Amino acid sequence: MATVPLLEARELAVGFAARRIVEGITFALAPGESLAVLGGNGAGKSTLLRTLLGLLVPLGGSVVTAGVGIAALRPSERARRLAYVPQHDGLSFGFRVLDVVLMARCAQLPWFGPPRAADRDIARDALARLRIVELAERSVTELSGGERQLVLIARALAQAAPVLILDEPTSSLDFGNRARVLHEIDRLRAEGKSIVVSTHEPDLALAHADRALLLRDGRPLALDRVERALTAANIERLYGLPVTRIAIDARRSVFVPVQSL
Repeated sequence: MATVPLLEARELAVGFAARRIVEGITFALAPGESLAVLGGNGAGKSTLLRTLLGLLVPLGGSVVTAGVGIAALRPSERARRLAYVPQHDGLSFGFRVLDVVLMARCAQLPWFGPPRAADRDIARDALARLRIVELAERSVTELSGGERQLVLIARALAQAAPVLILDEPTSSLDFGNRARVLHEIDRLRAEGKSIVVSTHEPDLALAHADRALLLRDGRPLALDRVERALTAANIERLYGLPVTRIAIDARRSVFVPVQSL
């Protein structure tokens, strides 16, 4: 029997009011598959992710999760199916880090029900997976931008949803924490999660995604397996500068801008 995709976009068009930013997007992610979304500034990556989450209404087409249209789900049901790491944290109140991560468990609790011991264990495990347990009692307003980003990722892990959507999750992280987050993304894929991640890094997509969606001029420039979508020619068209691809080993490559721009 065929596996039901955990997340589908069907001829999706996204934007605001009458202004379409991107259209013609169709894909289906099975359990354990990941999609990297790339494009220049203003290409519509964040708008697409917010539409996949049901935070924005599609201007055309539909979003389906595990066979159910996203529009038919209550917010609590969406939260049980899709977790989100936004590009900007919006953490302006002095909550404890542990409490911020515990907020992810609300969709699993009855109305006004307090967190259970099991919920606290899940929250602490999420902090441990990212090696930030020592931050648990700190106020989020005391943290650096990179630490706050790790807290948001831990919150998404604690949500335990089958689909994880991340908007440029490594943009503010140092080298070590970037590597830890990417390792966690790979581990989640191996556990059967479906993942959508926006990024400005083609090298990240090559190493940590199954497929890539390249957005340019309001349409998909490419939507394919990463090895077919992320060619030097496509990267040049996407970002408007000449590049060369350099192989590091059998699995990894990097794109480097050509010096004479």
